[in-house]
Amino acid sequence: MDISLQQVEYRYQADTPFERLAIQDVSIDIPSGTYLAIIGHTGSGKSTVLQHLNALLKPTGGKVIIGEREIMANKKEKRLRDIRQKVGIVFQFPEHQLFEETVEKDICFGPMNFGVSEEEAKKRARQAIKQVGLPEYILGKSPFDLSGGQMRRVAIAGVLAMEPEVIVLDEPTAGLDPRGRKEIMEMFYRLHLERNLTTVLVTHSMEDAARYADQIVIMHKGKVFKKGSPEEIFASPKELIKLGLDVPEIVRFQLKIEQTFQTKLGRTFLSMEELTEAIARLLKRGNPV
Repeated sequence: MDISLQQVEYRYQADTPFERLAIQDVSIDIPSGTYLAIIGHTGSGKSTVLQHLNALLKPTGGKVIIGEREIMANKKEKRLRDIRQKVGIVFQFPEHQLFEETVEKDICFGPMNFGVSEEEAKKRARQAIKQVGLPEYILGKSPFDLSGGQMRRVAIAGVLAMEPEVIVLDEPTAGLDPRGRKEIMEMFYRLHLERNLTTVLVTHSMEDAARYADQIVIMHKGKVFKKGSPEEIFASPKELIKLGLDVPEIVRFQLKIEQTFQTKLGRTFLSMEELTEAIARLLKRGNPV
């Protein structure tokens, strides 16, 4: 399902003395099947953009097109729950939203709330628990008897059980150790490919943005600063550093190599394998590749 933000503006507490402009003139097209990463420092507007993707927030200016629905400023909208069924959001620390007495009931809650029968919801729960890499017997356990990592996977299964066409990930690996972060991100990427999901990742991790995304949007001071492929975005690492953002370790390593040999490798590499091959060619030829 396509999503398009067109000159979107959002003001918190509009028309009050506490009014604050959060984002302005934000235009982003997200074609169906895209894996988009939105990066930017704290306060750049990333989370505000995220909440427009399933109409949790409605723009105070411009419009958001979600599939065939248009969400416009100053226009009343009906049946927003239909949008929220198709666009699932995994917030930071989603395990904090668990509340039912069993894992199965927790996963079934969302689908049943959208009108799915109990039988169908249980079927989806069995499928979803497998998709997040947990054994089926966990369905009968209390979510509060599980480890933190298992609880997070259960919460994610609850979103997947609604069978969304778009999944939005808000710092989904927050608080996890390196192994846990990699497992969760690989799981989402596998689901993205297997289910042809449109995936939007809001992250501080430049490594994840570089590794998984097709397109990247940089938010800065409430506006879209730059958008492009990972190669285009990370081709100007000094620009990112100036914005207070990090760059992938592989890009930092390439910069050091180029400084050492006083040459340019021609393009930005985002995998160690490709960079190694480029360095080997450089050493072999004794000139830039």
